[in-house]
Amino acid sequence: MKNIIKMSLLLCGLALTTACSDDNGSNPTLQYPTQFVLNEPAMATQTIDPVHSPNLMLYCSQPDYGFPTHTIYSVQMALAEDKSDIIDLKGTYDQAKIEMKAINLAYKITEIMMERGMTEEDFPIDIPVYLRVRAYAASSAGKMIDGTEIFSNWITLKNVHALWALAPVETPEAMYVAGSFNGNDWGTALKMVQVYDAAHIFWHLVYIDKSGIKFNIEQKESDNIIGYEQLGKIEGEKGEDIINSEGFIASKNPGWYLAIITTTVENREIIYDVQFNEPNVWMIGPITPKADWSELEEGCLFEVPDDPNGEFISPKFAHAAPGGDQDGVRAYVKIPGYEWWKSEFMVYDEKIEYRGMGPDQNDADNGFGYRVAGKKGDRMFFNFTAETGRIGKK
Repeated sequence: MKNIIKMSLLLCGLALTTACSDDNGSNPTLQYPTQFVLNEPAMATQTIDPVHSPNLMLYCSQPDYGFPTHTIYSVQMALAEDKSDIIDLKGTYDQAKIEMKAINLAYKITEIMMERGMTEEDFPIDIPVYLRVRAYAASSAGKMIDGTEIFSNWITLKNVHALWALAPVETPEAMYVAGSFNGNDWGTALKMVQVYDAAHIFWHLVYIDKSGIKFNIEQKESDNIIGYEQLGKIEGEKGEDIINSEGFIASKNPGWYLAIITTTVENREIIYDVQFNEPNVWMIGPITPKADWSELEEGCLFEVPDDPNGEFISPKFAHAAPGGDQDGVRAYVKIPGYEWWKSEFMVYDEKIEYRGMGPDQNDADNGFGYRVAGKKGDRMFFNFTAETGRIGKK
């Protein structure tokens, strides 16, 4: 019975290529595979130069979950013979034929040896490298289905000729902010929003007091936390409010700020320049007095709350917005140098959804519904700490 229940849930999320049933027409039963084989490649006994080799081809069996399903594969590496230093290599794959970039081996080997005290002068080195494949059944969103993870056998690349190879330093793909507004809990930290067509720029409305905030590229406590000392330039309309409070990014004038982080790379170091601007939220489109797309239109600025859990409140809509497949309610913050729609957002089912790097927010095929409707006299209400919102009279 337990397996049948799990299978019913699994069928809702998995991208199945075929459907299976037994002779009685009952749901198929999820199987948990016990064997998963990675074949030893022909090159395993040869000298491999991962810096100059374009790719490594790995072939493995497909885990048998009882029916064809979306399976995700990744490669793990170890340098110690007892496999006590397992590391995940970059990249995931959706088939049992894995074409892995060989240079990723060189990057990881260099990184590990640097941590062990080796320098560029100690390279090249010739070492065995151990590889295995991790696999799991995945939902349509790419998340692992509990209990489906399985690991292959280990294979040995007997002689890897490793040159000194430093991985390129890239700007982060995500940014989070935590502070006194959420008890400095990284588990509930706010995810900042990327500016459309500018993935290296992140923004969020955040309440900053004398205790302050910190940023991180991960939503957890880690060595990547960015405090006051880790910031580059501190600028913006309210930049002079910002002070150092025992390493936290604090304000001598507690209140709301539009925090904008621009990330760049200089000499293999990531630079975090931050603007702290007025917490201005604007409405635009058919609901405004002009009923057009003029940026920063008079009479379109939201009221700003006094506390971290308060709501930003729009002016009353001057006109109705039909929504659906026609024009709807729109809101945004203004990021200097970028058009309004590159930092727009809207409320769906009482949750704030940000455009970020995604599609226009009327694309049902990409997670959004049609345009949001609004009546004349309605207002928008946004809570940027709880990430919730609503549209109505009160």
